[in-house]
Amino acid sequence: MQTFLQLVARDLYLKKGNDLSRTLLVFPNKRAHLFFNEYLAAESDKPLWSPAALSISDLFRKLSTLQAGDTIRLVCELYNVFREVTQSSETLDDFYFWGELLIGDFDDIDKNLVDAGKLFANLQDLKNIMPGYDFLSPEQEEAIKAFFSHFSVDGRTELKERFISLWDKLGEVYNRYRDSLLAKGIAYEGMLYREVMETLDVESLKYDTYVFVGFNVLNGVETRFFQTLQKAGKAMFYWDYDVFYTRKIPNHEAGEFIRRNLEMFPNELPEECFDRLNEPKNIRYLAAATENAQARYLPDWINGIIKDAPVDKECAVVLCNETLLLPVLHSLPEAVEHVNITMGFPLTQTPVYGFISAALSLQSEGYRKETGRFTHEAVSTLLKHPYTRRLSALAETLERELTRKNRFYPLPSELQGDEFLSALFTPCNSVRELCAYLMELLRRLSVLHREGNSGDYIFDQLCREALFGSFTSLNRLYSLMEIGVLDVNLHTFRRLAGKLLAAARVPFHGEPAIGLQIMGVLETRNLDFTHLVMLSLNEGQLPKSGNDASFVPYNLRKAFGMTTLEHKNAVYAYYFYRLIQRARDITLIYNTSQGGLNRGEPSRFLLQWLVEGNHPVRREYLEAGQSPRAVRELRITKTPEVMERLHAAFDSSSSASWPLSPSALNAYLDCRMRFYYRYVVGLRIPDEVSPGIDSSLFGTLFHLSAQWAYQELTAHGKTVRREDIERMLADEVRVQAIVDRAFSKEFFKMKAGEERPEYNGVQLIHSKVIAAYLRQLLRNDLSYAPFEMVGTEQRVEDSLVIDTERGKTRIRIGGTIDRIDAKGDTLRIVDYKTGGTPRTVTDIGQLFTPSAGRPGYVFQAFLYAYILSKKQERKVAPALLYIHRAASESYSPIIEMGEARQPKVPVTDFSLHAEEFGEHLLHLLEEIFSPQELFTQSEDVKLCSYCDFRTICGR
Repeated sequence: MQTFLQLVARDLYLKKGNDLSRTLLVFPNKRAHLFFNEYLAAESDKPLWSPAALSISDLFRKLSTLQAGDTIRLVCELYNVFREVTQSSETLDDFYFWGELLIGDFDDIDKNLVDAGKLFANLQDLKNIMPGYDFLSPEQEEAIKAFFSHFSVDGRTELKERFISLWDKLGEVYNRYRDSLLAKGIAYEGMLYREVMETLDVESLKYDTYVFVGFNVLNGVETRFFQTLQKAGKAMFYWDYDVFYTRKIPNHEAGEFIRRNLEMFPNELPEECFDRLNEPKNIRYLAAATENAQARYLPDWINGIIKDAPVDKECAVVLCNETLLLPVLHSLPEAVEHVNITMGFPLTQTPVYGFISAALSLQSEGYRKETGRFTHEAVSTLLKHPYTRRLSALAETLERELTRKNRFYPLPSELQGDEFLSALFTPCNSVRELCAYLMELLRRLSVLHREGNSGDYIFDQLCREALFGSFTSLNRLYSLMEIGVLDVNLHTFRRLAGKLLAAARVPFHGEPAIGLQIMGVLETRNLDFTHLVMLSLNEGQLPKSGNDASFVPYNLRKAFGMTTLEHKNAVYAYYFYRLIQRARDITLIYNTSQGGLNRGEPSRFLLQWLVEGNHPVRREYLEAGQSPRAVRELRITKTPEVMERLHAAFDSSSSASWPLSPSALNAYLDCRMRFYYRYVVGLRIPDEVSPGIDSSLFGTLFHLSAQWAYQELTAHGKTVRREDIERMLADEVRVQAIVDRAFSKEFFKMKAGEERPEYNGVQLIHSKVIAAYLRQLLRNDLSYAPFEMVGTEQRVEDSLVIDTERGKTRIRIGGTIDRIDAKGDTLRIVDYKTGGTPRTVTDIGQLFTPSAGRPGYVFQAFLYAYILSKKQERKVAPALLYIHRAASESYSPIIEMGEARQPKVPVTDFSLHAEEFGEHLLHLLEEIFSPQELFTQSEDVKLCSYCDFRTICGR
């Protein structure tokens, strides 16, 4: 394949010979020059003077006496002018982002040499508008009349009035803004272009010949510049196109600008060089279900190429969606030895960006000036970051301690354990301090990526580039603040910094003319490839669906020759057709999934080629090579090792044993596998902290509050009297103080005498609910008082002798009873419940039969009753007090038993059921310690929904 740049190199060499020292090559971008030099060198068998080369933007910068201004400074300068002209009181924070929009319009005006005075005409004086517009074509004149007709005196609205009042000021803003920038020697790009064109002296140009290679759409300045050099005999033009879309198909959008260019600036190459779309091609359309599926197809595509030829610079992967870069890099097979990446690695996908973003969040929404505290979420994010862990030996311990104590609002002094943590967790009092703070953090991070520090050269190199790019961006902001140009609040600074960093790219270093080329669409200009695959060829990706917001309405943009949506679509059409015109093997992939910004539609250019193209197109579908995950049944055999663990845990002869609790026995009855993971293997769920409080912790806080409340009520004796309860109910502050103490101890892990806990919104709601539940408990006990409080949170224990493979074995059972009270001859066991629904029991056997909805709470209460009934002469009554359902005066917590549709009998004397319960319990324990009984999964998959071990279990 003979590429476009090869054709240019050969023709230029034939016309200019070996001495090109007085020749300047001008390309749309810099990359084409690297390939051109290689082709030019191949044309001569002896040394030659190579020509100079510049991109068009670099050429204008060299010809201008002005300096290109920093984007942020340009907006700040515009803000000052805008306030002077409009007398607006708008803040820079509100102005900044639409100020960028306005500069974009000014840039377009200048690049297209638009008469700004006529464009920003006074809409109030409609009768005088049209006479001075003799430069307009009939079509443009109709467009501008259509626009002005909307602003007739009749039918004025508030929106129209606001637009007119702003529009009438824009001309003055434009002129005064340019004067202000000119006085400072800076310019936005369009202003710089226009200044070059207006002051250009052809005779003073450095080079004899300017060779313009591979351009397509030209703005007004470029067109005038080309014409000026053409008249002076200093210009040569090389246009890349195909007769397919310039001549064979009339008015084809891909040839819209090339046709005009060829007419104004004749091509140095003959037309017969540009009939390449008719040559044989292998074209495939692939439909993929996801974006990543396209990347995963690349190994198949590359393996197909390797059969014919090595993967080299004639093979290209073009990403219409550049966010696919990482999946593509991860998908490349080992057979690809060399890769050239043109687009740069996104800074946002480096650990440097994650760290700086977390630090920004810490100092903005993560810090509360009114309290002088940080939020746990912001602090924890930084403490968990690998950079913090490497720079501070205390970071991991500190994060665990904050989690354990539930310190949702730590003070800076609590976090400053060493020199790095002190720098990290020092609050910033101003935006300038914040910028300096971020730069200092980047300086400290640099020591981690000195060559060889991590043992991964590529990773260190990438991160060093990311650190340098981040520091440079922040330093720009800091310099502008130092000289007083930039004055924004914290919120705007964060948006600015985030925008700068998000747009930054880490450059890849390598030899551009070697290996597989991975490129964005714009980087393909002037380049040709034999083997081509394009990913994400979807509508919205090609052509790009961008933000076309502008202060200049569409009709006026069209009338004055400014950039419009049609221009952009024509440009992308040219990129597409030019890219495939010389390729031999073409694979075009699009995503069919619908979601987010993706509509699952193939690009219009794919559909267009199906209609216009004269080559057969194979249409195929990518299918994921995956099968549904098979759910395997888990069964754990009780090996000697497992049996040893069981006996060590619960056999009373073991010094390290502990009682089998109701929770453990319930776990076994519900799911033997859960019992195995939790009580045999000893797996634990790691402590996590969140602004919410789960049901288990909520119950713990209520239990502790109730325990302390009744300790106060029984401070002078065991009898709980009605008047004492009434006195506590009347004192809401006292009740809330009890709850606060419970939160301090159990949730915030604070020591006695420390500060009162500081709640966030969710925690405050929970504390109020617990206080309400506590008052409900007290009200419920009013009708029961007086009674004797035997104990709260009291541990009880017993043991049973069972038959095992080791002979008679004594197994410990027991747990903690929330409350034991007595009245008359009855000892009542009360278990508090802050959730759930009261259940009746048909018989004792139901409690030991695994099934959906087995009443586990009742089993727990009955087990405690069984233990106590063996040691008490009084009657034992098991009770479940559902606090959230206890508002009724007739409510009784005593558990009832009975068959369905039969009167229920309250269990006021558990001794009547103790023997039967004991027999079932004995059988259950023997089953647990039987080597023949396996640990299996529950048949009720609903139980798996909230199981801590469901990931391990595979359910």
